[in-house]
Formats: sequence, C-alpha cells, structure tokens
Amino acid sequence: MNDIIFYIIVFIFGAAIGSFLNVCIYRMPRNMSIIAPASRCPSCNTPIRPYDNVPVLSYLLLRGKCRVCKAGISSRYPTVEFLNAALYAAVLWRFGLEWYTPAYFIFCSVLVVITFIDLDFQIIPDRITLPGIGIGLIAGALLMPDPFVRYTLLGIKSSIIGFLAGGGLFYAIAVLSRGGMGGGDIKMMAMVGALMGWKSVLLTTFLGSMTGAVIGIFLMISKGKGRKTKIPFGPFLGLGSLITLFFGQEIFNWYFYR
Repeated sequence: MNDIIFYIIVFIFGAAIGSFLNVCIYRMPRNMSIIAPASRCPSCNTPIRPYDNVPVLSYLLLRGKCRVCKAGISSRYPTVEFLNAALYAAVLWRFGLEWYTPAYFIFCSVLVVITFIDLDFQIIPDRITLPGIGIGLIAGALLMPDPFVRYTLLGIKSSIIGFLAGGGLFYAIAVLSRGGMGGGDIKMMAMVGALMGWKSVLLTTFLGSMTGAVIGIFLMISKGKGRKTKIPFGPFLGLGSLITLFFGQEIFNWYFYR
C-alpha cells in the first residue's frame, strides 16, 4: 500500500511538472518568457484560474473548453501532462528512489519538450540543449550510473566521450547529408551522450533511425508523403533515448550474449 501511495505521489508530481512543460512547449519557440505572464486562454486571453489549471482533471471537467469563451482547448495539454506523469512513474519503477532519480526525471521532461516543439516547428531550441549538455556532463561525471554496466558510475571520461560521440556522429551525418540533419539534432545527441555515454548514443541512433524509417514509410503509403518531405527527427531520437534509458542494458545483453 505504501508503494502504491508513493507511485501516486510521483505521478501527480509528474503531471504538475507536465503542466509547466506545456508552457515551455508553447512559449520557447516563440521566444516568450516561460515565467510571466501567467497561463492564459489562447483564444480570449483570459488568465486561467488555479482551479482550472489542475493537470488532466481540469481538462476533463471543462470538457476541453475554456470556462469563459468556450473555445476548444487542444488535447495536447492533458496528453503532455499525462505522458510526463507516466514517465516519472516509469523512472521510479525502473530505478527506484536513488540519488540520480531526479536527473532522470529532468531528462524525461526535456525529451518531452523537445519532441513536441520539434513536431510543431521542426526546431530544437538551444535554450534546452546547450544547458542540457553542461548539466549532462556534470551529472554524467558525478551522479549517473552507466546504463550498460550495473552499479558502475559513468564517470567524467565516459561522459566526455559520450558527448563527443553524440555531437561528432551527428555532425558527420549533417555534413555527409548536406544539411539533412539539423544543428538541434547534433546538440541533442551531444546532450544524450554526455548523460548516458557513447554506447547509449549508438543504441539511441539505431532505435531512432529504425522507428523514423518505419513511420516515414507509413506516411508515404497512407498519406502520400513524398520522399523529400521533411519529417522532424527529434521525436524519434527522443523515443530512442527513452528506450535506451529504460531497457538499454537488456537490449545490449540480448544482442551480445544471446
């Protein structure tokens, strides 16, 4: 019973952070402050009352509409809140409450923000990735376990190698593809490598490329998208990073020791 209560607390906390992530997703690519002004209805600009800003629940009670103007509110808002809450609960399930657990919470939230901004604007803001690289190097060097070696800290050497591997690999891809890979993807993978090491870069790249190819083929067949249609790669790298985070060790062991 105590475990269930603790999961509920973490889930609620994740949903509350998800509400803030919605602010970041909307304002960051528009170069707006994420602190002020307070959240407002995008249609009538009325400030949202605190009791109408309860994650997920308020959306359901208001039936997806603004209380004042009755304009529809995007379902993305509760989706982001629920997704972030689910990821926090998954981190707790996978890693327990350790000293590095908050870093994984932050990492998951960063991937959520990157994913939805890239879907809308096909950009990954430097305001996210550049601080993320610095924090990733510090956390990777001092706090984070190696995802592929149980009970072993990643360490400063592996963190730096991961940073260089992630940024270098995607910089090479950008050069060889003549602009087919954006600068945001390069910095995002440098951040991932700094936090989780070079092996995670390789697995994330493989998983991101595989899922991206599958979705790309599906869009070409079902929606008539052309081969030159631009599809943001950040969401697929984000998905690959999450799979690596939660199941990287198992995938690694299955591949090399089957």
